[in-house]
Amino acid sequence: MKNTKQIILASSSPRRRQLLTQVGLKFKVAKSNYEEDMSQKMKPAQMVKTFSLGKARDVAQRYKNAIIVGSDTIVVYNNKKLGKPKSPAEAKKMLKMLSNKAHTVLTGITVINSKTGKTITDYEATKVYFKKLTPSEINNYVKSGEPLDKAGSYGIQELGATIIKKIDGDYFTVVGLPLVKLTKILKKFGIKVL
Repeated sequence: MKNTKQIILASSSPRRRQLLTQVGLKFKVAKSNYEEDMSQKMKPAQMVKTFSLGKARDVAQRYKNAIIVGSDTIVVYNNKKLGKPKSPAEAKKMLKMLSNKAHTVLTGITVINSKTGKTITDYEATKVYFKKLTPSEINNYVKSGEPLDKAGSYGIQELGATIIKKIDGDYFTVVGLPLVKLTKILKKFGIKVL
């Protein structure tokens, strides 16, 4: 199906780029300058929706006639919201905390038509179960550098796949872009994937 609208991904995440490419969408990338404030007092679902909306709105201001896709992912364990670690030490602390336990990954998604202002924001949640991690597994994983730019200090689609026992829900939510939800929303903007 030929989509005539320009699609802009409001994210510099290589994983999100890969997912949009995977489903055959033609798009451009525009990094959002929106600042996420993890200290805000919000429920996790509200937070990822607010952040994805903020990112999409920031980028929408730069385009007169485009479909903007914004997304944000956080990890929640024991009512504690985990974003990206600020240091290798913080990454180790997060991984130790999540070891042998279940946590929830939430990804918020916003689509904006910058010409009409039409906006849809939603989110998806997936439960992730870690295996028991040894101190040397945690050290080696952090040394790989992979955890440092990811919420909760891990990525499911790379080396991090070896520390996950199982998931309950949508895999792509954990990667950072719930594709089923996104394609449903895009259809409401006249963009069909299938």
